[in-house]
Amino acid sequence: MAVQKNNSDVEIMTRGGYEKLKNELTLLRTDKRLEVARKLEEARAFGDLSENAEYHAAKEEQEKLEGRISRLEYKLNKAKVVDVDDIDTSHANLGTTVEIQDLDDNATYSYMLVGTEESNPAENKISVSSPVGKALVGKLTGDEVSVRTPKNIRRLKIVAITAPR
Repeated sequence: MAVQKNNSDVEIMTRGGYEKLKNELTLLRTDKRLEVARKLEEARAFGDLSENAEYHAAKEEQEKLEGRISRLEYKLNKAKVVDVDDIDTSHANLGTTVEIQDLDDNATYSYMLVGTEESNPAENKISVSSPVGKALVGKLTGDEVSVRTPKNIRRLKIVAITAPR
């Protein structure tokens, strides 16, 4: 009997999101680590470390940096990249761009459904884990959904589903 892999072991993301995280990790491992090491070295030069605010601040910065590096390594190791050629536009899913109409105010919006790390509402990229993203995933063109947002319940209709260009 085959063992089914737990979906929580996978970080699904677009190629663009994967590359962005990989570039960030490279930057943190190189330039940022060197920068923090310099700060620690300078702070050590001030003498007594027990009462050295600069040293403690640099150590805290180092801990945050190493934590971010660990999170990025974990996500990248668990990444399942969805390539443009593999995107199924018959329904809304990760990597698709979904044009929706708000049925209450008749406004039209276009969102790309992305992984959590890629989410950027200013760029019209919403996470498949967000309330709107969850409501859209798996739906077809013409489907209507109701979504509870922090402000109210939105009634949305899917106008079009496309793959990224």
